[in-house]
Amino acid sequence: MKNFLPKLILSLLVAVLIAPLASVAQVPTSVTPSGYGDRTFDMDTVFSVKRIREDDKMYQVGVWRRIDLREKYNLSLYGAGDAKKNGIIDYIYKAVVDENALEVFADEEFTEPLSIAEFQDNFWLNATGDSIFMKQLYYLDFREDFVFDKHHSDMVFDIKYLELVMPSETNSDAGQKTIAFIRYKDFYNYFKDHPEARWINFKNLSKSLTYDEAFESRLFKSVVRKFTNPDNALVADLVDPDNPNPEVQAYLNSLAFEYKLLEYESNLWEW
Repeated sequence: MKNFLPKLILSLLVAVLIAPLASVAQVPTSVTPSGYGDRTFDMDTVFSVKRIREDDKMYQVGVWRRIDLREKYNLSLYGAGDAKKNGIIDYIYKAVVDENALEVFADEEFTEPLSIAEFQDNFWLNATGDSIFMKQLYYLDFREDFVFDKHHSDMVFDIKYLELVMPSETNSDAGQKTIAFIRYKDFYNYFKDHPEARWINFKNLSKSLTYDEAFESRLFKSVVRKFTNPDNALVADLVDPDNPNPEVQAYLNSLAFEYKLLEYESNLWEW
């Protein structure tokens, strides 16, 4: 009993000293990868919705893709009817113009903000100044990184931004025209809170999804237009100019690149 009281007091003192340290201990990084502790971790918190630490990116390649909304697989994004008033392009337009809820930019470096008036001009007018219809804007491009996250041992498609594109045919055959760039994180955060804007399951409306869910589930068909290369060239620009069918060859080359990504992921788990 004589030794019990001093030991009890000592234990209480140790507990009081340790408690403040425990309160600043690093949180589980599997849950919150940027949690503080001995050091913080750099992460893309501007464009990306993925919580991937830069130090954990063991492999990364940039990929630029195009969604053609007219394709059968993408009709759920294109919308219904002739006007496509319940399609993704229309909902993006309303978010920018009616609600001023999405920032839009003129360049992929996101250094040139667009006013709503400038966005409307880009959206509705082609090269000759003629007005166009919503359904004529059927290209939706985006840029993403194909990343191996060593922390979770997982391959991830990390979307960075969307690009609204006016097709050349819509633009009076004067070449395609960029309407605006939108950060993917802004797109994701807006549409997760707007369930009325949906990827439409025409065979079962009860299973339609919000756009953020559809993109994260990769419920679209896209074609690779560019990937990281020394010339910063499009897939189409890398085709031999003497090729008799350059458009077909560019499409085959984009498919070959897709297969390389699949093969890379598959080979990770073979040893």
